[in-house]
Amino acid sequence: MAPTSTAPDSLKNGLDAAERASRDEIQALQLQRLSWTLNHVYANVPFYKAKFDAAGVHPSDLKTLSDIAKFPFTVKTDLRDTYPFGLIAVPREKVARIHGSSGTTGKPVVVAYTQADIDMWAGLVARSLRAAGIRPGMMVHVAYGYGLFTGGLGAHYGAERLGCTVVPISGGMTDRQVQLIEDFKPDAILVTPSYMLTILDGFAKAGLDPRKSSLRFGVFGAEPWTNAMRAEIERSFAMDATDIYGLSEVMGPGVAQECVETKDGLHIWEDHFLAEVIDPETGAVLPDGEKGELVFTSLTKEAFPIIRYRTRDLTRLLPGTARPGMRRMEKVTGRSDDMIILRGVNVFPTQIEEILLKTEWSAGHFVIELIREGRMDEMVVKAEARPDHWDGAGLRHHADRVMIHVKETIGITTHVEIHPHGTLERSEGKSRRVIDKRPKGE
Repeated sequence: MAPTSTAPDSLKNGLDAAERASRDEIQALQLQRLSWTLNHVYANVPFYKAKFDAAGVHPSDLKTLSDIAKFPFTVKTDLRDTYPFGLIAVPREKVARIHGSSGTTGKPVVVAYTQADIDMWAGLVARSLRAAGIRPGMMVHVAYGYGLFTGGLGAHYGAERLGCTVVPISGGMTDRQVQLIEDFKPDAILVTPSYMLTILDGFAKAGLDPRKSSLRFGVFGAEPWTNAMRAEIERSFAMDATDIYGLSEVMGPGVAQECVETKDGLHIWEDHFLAEVIDPETGAVLPDGEKGELVFTSLTKEAFPIIRYRTRDLTRLLPGTARPGMRRMEKVTGRSDDMIILRGVNVFPTQIEEILLKTEWSAGHFVIELIREGRMDEMVVKAEARPDHWDGAGLRHHADRVMIHVKETIGITTHVEIHPHGTLERSEGKSRRVIDKRPKGE
């Protein structure tokens, strides 16, 4: 039987019990729930039994939390190789819902939930939204995509659990998004940060001042974003913008959340998830404070428990602040698998974003194109100017300044093109920052 959920049931009265727990209490709960999870997958998922046996480990080998390092990792190819239901740990008839994420192989990564899993998920998203400043009775505009993607329904159920009024508009139809924000006057918006910039463009197109909108809280996730983008959003909308973290393989949104009172990284809901940071090359566990790849083990999931899942997100673990018993993860600003290696230098799109948003002319929209000139790989940054800064000549002197800044801070030579506002392709969900035009197979 699964451990009893501690999903929030009294959020109207403040923090729930887990948010008030001490570090020792959280770790004791984690050890108990981790033992249950390891035994659950060993008994009910042949994939994990075979993997544990091959590694020479058994659930009974877990004596302390650090013993999790003895157990093998789970990677995304494992989920695709067991498509569709090979990692489900309960009879299919006990599955209340299935979600999935798209993949390059044509097969989605499939995840499953019992009713207890859905209840737990809704509770953790409710906890996250309250940490972001949202309160019962507020109206919440949900512009994450609905469907197999976990973002829309995850946010929706959490907002309802908190006691909010939900506007389930999903993504796209930017003009309509703006109109409904004006007409319904929601207090908060849940959306990807890149699409929030598109909504900002929609306000300008409609001749509306975003700072006069009703929006006072924004909860942004599903893609890496920088503190520079946070500043841009907060300045443009006069709102508090916080980061939410999650991924379908681990649960969906609500695995970790930034607290509005500190905005200093995301508190991991460690009563339900065990986090590690590892060296991406060796797999060795790194001490708290060192940057590496984030790894998660679920502690309470029934239908789709996950053991040591390599997220490819790069971050570091830090002590708790607003919730002292629960560690924080530093804001994710890159992934080991979206890293660009250009002539031996590692580059992340968020590094380019941060440089652009420090300028007075950038509208925040940009793409990176990778091309090959002769034998050399080249990087072209295409960025949009704000309408009131466009000079008709491509702001060449500003582009040159960005090129110099990139060279001095990152160490690579790049080409920068500044384009008129509204000319680059817009994102209606996760942004597509990198377009690789280099010849394949070379």
